[in-house]
Amino acid sequence: MAEALVIVDVQNDFCPGGSLPVPEGDRVVPVLNQYIEKFTAKGLPVLASRDCHPPETRHFKELGGLWPSHCVQGSRGAELHPALRLPTDAIILSKGMDPQEDSYSCFQAYDPQGTEAATLLRQMGVNHLYVGGLATDYCVRSTVLDALAQGFQVTLLLDAVRGVDLDPRDSARAMDEMLRAGARTATLETIF
Repeated sequence: MAEALVIVDVQNDFCPGGSLPVPEGDRVVPVLNQYIEKFTAKGLPVLASRDCHPPETRHFKELGGLWPSHCVQGSRGAELHPALRLPTDAIILSKGMDPQEDSYSCFQAYDPQGTEAATLLRQMGVNHLYVGGLATDYCVRSTVLDALAQGFQVTLLLDAVRGVDLDPRDSARAMDEMLRAGARTATLETIF
């Protein structure tokens, strides 16, 4: 079984001081760095997604969406968190570039050559994803559910996710939905 680490949207705008901060979003960074070290030491691929929105998109409040402007292409807010220690061969997946789509899932993302995430993972022989990042109740949830629907095994890294929780129960509901769909859970202590 080929495994890969998928880091979802650990970007400046989703961390404290950003335009759409996930509460304690930056706390996933040191934990994810430990996962990165472990996966890299085993020669396993590391992928990181990023929101990469155009300046105007229906995803933003001013055009009828749910969210304030965030992760706009070319902005500091769209950059991955500066303390995230990605290996030089990490694959960066960009999503949210279509102004008509919300694109929460990494499975709506593309690598720099334009290859869709699912195709890329299959080309690499990956069938088991370990997923962490931001936010549990939106992009992590969508990524996990899409991965499961496409036949990937998924382990959600409980110590490496945080939620937006517009409603205080959103992350718990998302977690329940992911588990019912077939995701497993783990922490650093349980898998390494």
